[in-house]
Formats: sequence, structure tokens, C-alpha cells
Amino acid sequence: MSLIKSAAGYISFLIFFSSIVIMITSESKSKIFKYIPSIVLIYFLIMILSTLGLWEDNLEIQSIYLNVKDNLLLAMIFLMLLKCDIREIIKLGPKMIFAFLISATTIVIAFIVTYAIFKNYYEPNAWKAFGALAGTWLGGTGNMLAVQKALNIPDSLLGYTLLMDSVNYSLWLMLLLWMVSFAPKFNKWTKADTKSIDNIGYNLMKNNNKKGEVTFTNLIFMLGMSLSVASIATKIGQLIPENQIIQGNTVAILLVTLIGVIIAMTPISKIPSSSELANLMLYIIVALIASKANFTEISGAPIYIISGTIILLIHGALLILIAKLFRLDLFTCGIASLSNIGGVASAPILAASYNEALIPIGVLMSLMGYVLGTGGGLLVAKILSLL
Repeated sequence: MSLIKSAAGYISFLIFFSSIVIMITSESKSKIFKYIPSIVLIYFLIMILSTLGLWEDNLEIQSIYLNVKDNLLLAMIFLMLLKCDIREIIKLGPKMIFAFLISATTIVIAFIVTYAIFKNYYEPNAWKAFGALAGTWLGGTGNMLAVQKALNIPDSLLGYTLLMDSVNYSLWLMLLLWMVSFAPKFNKWTKADTKSIDNIGYNLMKNNNKKGEVTFTNLIFMLGMSLSVASIATKIGQLIPENQIIQGNTVAILLVTLIGVIIAMTPISKIPSSSELANLMLYIIVALIASKANFTEISGAPIYIISGTIILLIHGALLILIAKLFRLDLFTCGIASLSNIGGVASAPILAASYNEALIPIGVLMSLMGYVLGTGGGLLVAKILSLL
């Protein structure tokens, strides 16, 4: 018998439980939490509680689930993009931007090749799960959730996506960090020139604006603006006639993305608190999604993890080949790859392992993924659905 039957009890429990997990993972000195992010841990722990039937799946809970998740998702995407100032990204120069785009292209190719090989082993709608994974491996978790909303992906199917993202991404991060010591040999093999990268890193570090103080005024303004943008985008999406190509959810997501990119070039983007609010919304959304998932529905996990591994191996092999052809250094290749697959949480870590002055490059390249991730994920999903 379910212990939680009311909407208030359901939403408050999910938020409180998530906060406990975040506190434990952030305060713990255990190395395991370096490889299992709190957001992934929250998903699978809440998924266990969902499987055990801790809350009742009644109309009241279903209603608050849909309303809160859909509105927070659009608001989160908007807030996430406020740090994506295109003018700052251009400062990276053509070489870094080229590497990022090439990395993204090889990821798309790897998805297509892998899915074509194993498609007979997946369930019928698996292309949706891979589309969501492409969203997060081209951008970030927010893009994955945007793709889920646009394609109406069942929460249970998203379990495969998060499983691949957690296991395969962790292994990829460890591999890239391990390869740092081989940079001189790799650069000699590709005949790469690293002087320009060093100069860009130092200039970005020198011009990097200090983060302002997060105040109540900032928080309430950003919260009100993000929810308003989400509401407006949802309304416009509902007015668009739907067909097989255009869906109301997709229109709302793309509209929020466009508004976010435009406002990111205004003084509003400099107001502190957007990142903190976006992260808060992200964790609530993931907790909500996990609450509708069930472990009995992801019995085919091994083939998905194998597929994720093959995707990364194909991506890595193509990137090494391109590095040789265009004389790219290991730092550029590694950051371009991790900016897509790991995002803003891990690319700066890899950059710092080379030189702390290169951290801004990792941050800016990761932000590029937020702009391209949703569209890229939807493109991959469409291609895979035709295979």
C-alpha cells in the first residue's frame, strides 16, 4: 500500500529526498561520488522507491507531475542559456569552434552507425532513448530533458539514457584524464601548434568577469522572468497546428532556446543567480521523471551500455583521424569531446589538468553545447527513426 497519496506530500518528499542526497554527496569524502554524480544517484534511488510503490499514481499526483515538470523544464532551459553569450564564444577562435563542431559531427555519425548495427536488439521506440542521449552528449542534461519533452519519451525509457550517460560518460572522463600525460607525444604525432591555445586561455582568464553576489532580488527577478518566458512559449506552442514534423512541445522548446540566446547578449545575463536557479530546477525535474520510472522496465540495460561504449569508441577514433589531418592538439580534441559529452561540469576539470589558464575555454565550449544540444538530439532521433 502506498504511503504518499497527496500531491503536496509527493512533491515535497521528492525535493527533500533530493536535497538529502545532494548534501551527502557534496559533504562526503568518498571518491565514488566523483564518478557517480548526485543527479544520477537521485534518479536511480527515486526509481527504486517508485518501483516499491512509495507513492500512489492517482490523478492528483499525475496532474502536479505534468504541470510542474513541463513549466520548470522550459524555465530551466531559458536560465541555462543566459550564460551562452555568442560574442564570448567567438573569442575562442576558428580552431576551437571547428574542433567542437567536428566533435559533435563525429558523435552524430557514431550514433547512426551504432544504432544501425544493433537496431534489431533494441525495443521498438529505442531511437527515442538514443535521441535523448544524443541531446545530453551534444549539450547537457537540460538538452536531454528538452528532447524527452519534444518526443514525448516515456520516463521508463529515459532510464536507459541516464544509465548510458552515467556509466559510459564516467569511463570516457577517466580515459581523457589519463591521456593528459600523453599530450606531448600526441601533439608531436599530429604536428600541432599549441601556442595559440595558450594565448586564448590567458586572455580569457584575464578578461573573465568576477561572479556577483546572489541576492534575493536577483533570485526573485530571474525566477519570475524564467517562468514567464516558459508560460509564453507554451502558449505559442499550443497555438501552432501540430503535424508529424511540428509539435507544440518542440516549438515551445525551440522558442525558449532562441529567447535565451538573444537575452544572453544583454545586460540581463550578467545578473547572478541564473545558474543556481537552473540547477535547482534541473534536480527537481530529474526527481519527478525518476518518480514515474520503474526498474522492471529497463531489463535490457547491458545492450544499451555496450552501445554507449561503441558510440564513444567510434567518436574517439574519428576524432583522432581528424586531429591527424588538421594538426589538432590533444587538449583541443579532449576539450571538444568532453564539452559535448560531459558538459560544463567536467570540461573545466579536464582543462585544468592541462593548465588552469585554460579553464575558461572548457567553460565556453561547454556552453556552445547548450545551444546545439536540443536540435542535435532531435536530428539524431529523426535519423534513427528512419533506419
